[in-house]
Amino acid sequence: MEQLWSLMPTFFEGFRVTLLLLAVAGVLSLILGTLIAAMRISPVAALRGFAAFWTEIARNTPLTLVFIFTMYVLPMLGVRLPFIILALVALTYYTSPFVAEALRSGINGVPVGQAEAARSIGLGFGQTVSLVVLPQAFRMTIPPLINVFIALTKNTSVAGGFFVLELFGTTRQLANDNGNIVIQILITAAVLYLVITVPLGFLAGRLERRWVVQR
Repeated sequence: MEQLWSLMPTFFEGFRVTLLLLAVAGVLSLILGTLIAAMRISPVAALRGFAAFWTEIARNTPLTLVFIFTMYVLPMLGVRLPFIILALVALTYYTSPFVAEALRSGINGVPVGQAEAARSIGLGFGQTVSLVVLPQAFRMTIPPLINVFIALTKNTSVAGGFFVLELFGTTRQLANDNGNIVIQILITAAVLYLVITVPLGFLAGRLERRWVVQR
């Protein structure tokens, strides 16, 4: 136990990087996914086509392959960025279509009359989407959005295989260096992941009860 306790500062550093990846990639994915969802319902055919193409390609590409491209191919093309920034690019690219699809399901659940009423009082497409449609869509898609972020928490572990010492990468390094307490190290890592995912699950339930649209 004393040996495990001495490793906790290293664990917490990896945990901090995992939280950083989750927070930044989560916010960027939410912003990008919202834009993509809005483009999917745009009256401009080119925007709808681009959003559909982005969603299908990004959602059906393995995350490991996305990391290989960002970590190896982009530097070969002259993109010189810290590995953690490249990891954020990969996670945001991969997560944004799942956010977009969750929001699109919520948008489809908003009664058509809401948008028609907004247009009848002179609101344009952008105002209708941002002021009328999206607020209701967000409230209806809280559980699936939280599930996307829970999946993102686990997906940050892929960064551990690509030069980013987040929680998974730190755990692997500590396990290699302390073979006599591997089980304790793995259990500690699992508990730290649960520290993130379990509260997110409780948050989803609480927000759903508080904000869900009554039908």
